[in-house]
Amino acid sequence: MDDVDPLEQSLHAARALVLADLAARDVAQADVVSLVEDAVTHRRWWVEQWPDGVEYVAGLVAQDVQDALLEKYGRWPICPVCDAGDPHALDVDPELGPDPHWVCGKAGVRVAPVGGLGGPAA
Repeated sequence: MDDVDPLEQSLHAARALVLADLAARDVAQADVVSLVEDAVTHRRWWVEQWPDGVEYVAGLVAQDVQDALLEKYGRWPICPVCDAGDPHALDVDPELGPDPHWVCGKAGVRVAPVGGLGGPAA
């Protein structure tokens, strides 16, 4: 019972990272948290089919939540780097890879790691 399933560990970590980013931007209401749970459920199935993708789960959950928020509420997270022009959302980079970060595609700047929007670099 002491052994932690790597799949479950990665899913719990992804959930925690995305919830931290939502809380940092004051959008962690119950309906938004439900979007995170839906994304985690979907990615559980995905990574069960492709176990080698376990290290990509955090970035994928972040993208799934971002897409769901766009459909229901609008862009998230809004870029804190660009002051001029229309507000735009940050992107997850890499789209499918380990160590995902929130980046501003317009300025080409890494803003924060996924889970780190509340940190000093945000």
